[in-house]
Amino acid sequence: MEALRRYGFLLLLATVGGLFGLRATDAWTADASILRLATTTSTDHSGLLSYLLPVFEAETRYTVHVLAVGTGKALRMARDGDADAVLVHARAAEDRFMAAGYGIDRRDVMYNDFILVGPGTDPAGLRRLTSVVEAYRHIALGGHLFISRGDDSGTHKKESELWQAAGIEPRGAWYREAGQGMGRVLLIAGELDAYTMTDRGTWLALKEKLPLEVLLAGDPPLHNQYGIIAVNPERHPHVNHAGAKALIEWLTSPSGQRLIGEYRINGERLFHPNPAPGE
Repeated sequence: MEALRRYGFLLLLATVGGLFGLRATDAWTADASILRLATTTSTDHSGLLSYLLPVFEAETRYTVHVLAVGTGKALRMARDGDADAVLVHARAAEDRFMAAGYGIDRRDVMYNDFILVGPGTDPAGLRRLTSVVEAYRHIALGGHLFISRGDDSGTHKKESELWQAAGIEPRGAWYREAGQGMGRVLLIAGELDAYTMTDRGTWLALKEKLPLEVLLAGDPPLHNQYGIIAVNPERHPHVNHAGAKALIEWLTSPSGQRLIGEYRINGERLFHPNPAPGE
């Protein structure tokens, strides 16, 4: 009953706010226990946040509302004050966000890597390659079907960097932009016997359901770093900065880092914690 009353109050506040030109998200911050985290679909689809956040919530007074979108959209939400903190994986975009004054206190949280996956028949011959840039050239020049996120996510940004490095402008019948999260893109690639690039975390969470195989991994450009940033309260005074700070401190603490390193699926680690400065 208390939860229903609180929800009704917030809904009323959001409605009234709309009448007076306020964002609906301002209503949620009326409850200081609510923390809005804009993040990537990879942290959500991998199951990591479902593993970590209940522990954080039990140890603090906060309830985290996860807004799982692509990195580009997550940063735009944070820029507009529609999130309190952002957890993403596109360092150049994060640096621009920070330089523009929208974020403060960026920290490295964890990392894994991107991998190229595709049908076991591997018509592009990626298995014998060690360079991801060369692999992209093989896919394009051979006209082999490739499914792109196409959603301005961190994965999509990395993919675009690699096409540029390969000297390829991806277009044509062989290149399809899904505009979907990583989990859905993997399912589409599996259905169409296509290639795609994925973060390892989402792959490990879903691979048992997919008729795809890892064909290339381990090339340094495929490193995938995640960072967390608090939205600048000087830009958006309504944000829950105390909650954002608490989450940042918790994720980068020894206990938070330990939990990240302990998260596994079928015995395989999905994310590696970042060592503390000086380690």
